[in-house]
Amino acid sequence: MCPELTLMRRMVLAMLGIVAVAAVGCSPDSDQQPSTLNPFSSDGCSLFPDSSAMTSHDWCDCCVQHDITYWRGGTEKQREQADQLLRECVAAKTGNGALATLMYEGVRVGGSPYFHTWYRWGYGWTADRHYEPLTAAENELADRLMTEYQNSESISVCETEG
Repeated sequence: MCPELTLMRRMVLAMLGIVAVAAVGCSPDSDQQPSTLNPFSSDGCSLFPDSSAMTSHDWCDCCVQHDITYWRGGTEKQREQADQLLRECVAAKTGNGALATLMYEGVRVGGSPYFHTWYRWGYGWTADRHYEPLTAAENELADRLMTEYQNSESISVCETEG
C-alpha cells in the first residue's frame, strides 16, 4: 500500500476520534436565537492535507469549493451532492480514486450538522441549522457575502508563496 494513503488513513481515523469527542458536547438548542450568516472563511481541507507531500497533486481548490457549500448549508440532499462533488474533484485532480473515497468518507462522517465543529454542514450560520433549506432572503445574503469574499483582496488558503 502507498505510504501516503496509510498516513491519510491514520489522519482520517484521528479526525473521526475528534468528531466522536465533539459529538459528546452536542446538545439540543432550547433557546436558539435567530441565526445570521458569518462572512465566508475556509481553512482548505479541514483536518486533512491540502496536497500531497510526495507528488505534485494539489486538491485544496476542491476543498474550498466544498467549504463554500458547507458554509452556506441547506438540505441533506445538498450536502450529499457537495460531498460527491468533492470526491469527483479530488479524483479528477489526482487520478487517485482511493484518496478521493477516503476524503469522501471522512466528510460524510465528520461533516454532520449535529456536531459543534467549525467544519460542520452550515458552519457559516451563528446557530445550528441542521438540514434546513435556505429562504429566499438567506440565499440573497449568502450570495452577497460570497460576492464580497470573491471581490476581496484576501489571499486564498490554497495560494502558496513563490
